[in-house]
Amino acid sequence: MQKVLIKKTDLNVSALCMGGCPLGGYGWGNTQREDLINAVKTAVDNGINFFDTADTYGLGESERTLAEALGFQSKKVVITTKFGVRVENGKTTYDNSREYIFKAVEGSLKRLNRDYIDLYQIHYRDGKTPLVEVANTLEVLKQQGKIRYYGLSNIHEQDAVELKEFKDNNPFVSFQDEYSLACRKNEKEMFAFRDDFNMTPFTWGSLGQGILSGKYDKNCKFDANDRRSRDIYVNFHGQKLLKNLEIVEVLKEIAVEQGKAVSSIAIRWILDYLKNSVVIVGAKSPKQVLQNIEALDWVLSPEQIDRLDQISKE
Repeated sequence: MQKVLIKKTDLNVSALCMGGCPLGGYGWGNTQREDLINAVKTAVDNGINFFDTADTYGLGESERTLAEALGFQSKKVVITTKFGVRVENGKTTYDNSREYIFKAVEGSLKRLNRDYIDLYQIHYRDGKTPLVEVANTLEVLKQQGKIRYYGLSNIHEQDAVELKEFKDNNPFVSFQDEYSLACRKNEKEMFAFRDDFNMTPFTWGSLGQGILSGKYDKNCKFDANDRRSRDIYVNFHGQKLLKNLEIVEVLKEIAVEQGKAVSSIAIRWILDYLKNSVVIVGAKSPKQVLQNIEALDWVLSPEQIDRLDQISKE
């Protein structure tokens, strides 16, 4: 199993991380709890030891489902969860305050049925709490043994400015942001945070919310309970959808050349192009997990990487 050692840690994780958003059972169309649990078990049985979730996925349901699926194997894997998105009375706000972090970590520990969290990440910045203040709070949790390491997600330019305040002692070990063949707008920042701040990159939306799996065409439709029906999920609408389908055609060609699933080619491109990264991919069934795992332990040829690079440039 291809592994990545997260910088400044002893966390040696599978290069493919199972994303926990679908485990929340909300917003991804019809899901069966049994399939979700079996997907997690299939991942573990096939060497995946890294799982990403958040307290807001399904309003805690993702963490609970993950804990149930892992059972006694929970301590054998690495779990990262996130905080900072507060949902109360149907209203969503961002909160990085010390008080809320202390409350959020206790909730996640309880739902995950764990004594500690391997990697605790800021889900979104709240725009008012200084990053150094957040880091100080996370250091307290680290000293208390409730978390082992901490990182950032959904990074932006202000994070880079504030990280410079830590000089050569940046305490954040990782960062994650949206990145795929269908979304390269964050590419410059992904490389910069990796190289300039000594952090390990994680990519979410690695299959473009599924468009890069090869399952959809220009007539794809989604039920109202699937978030992809909304225009904000641009990968499935208008000219962006048509552009993505051009990328998918190249993915299909390479999938035939390699004898692999289409989704695995899209994942492999990230691993080969953005070196030393971890690719986060959600799955709703064991079949999807096995298709994604096909991305590991081989490489695309330079010519195949270039073909995908050229067709997907924004």
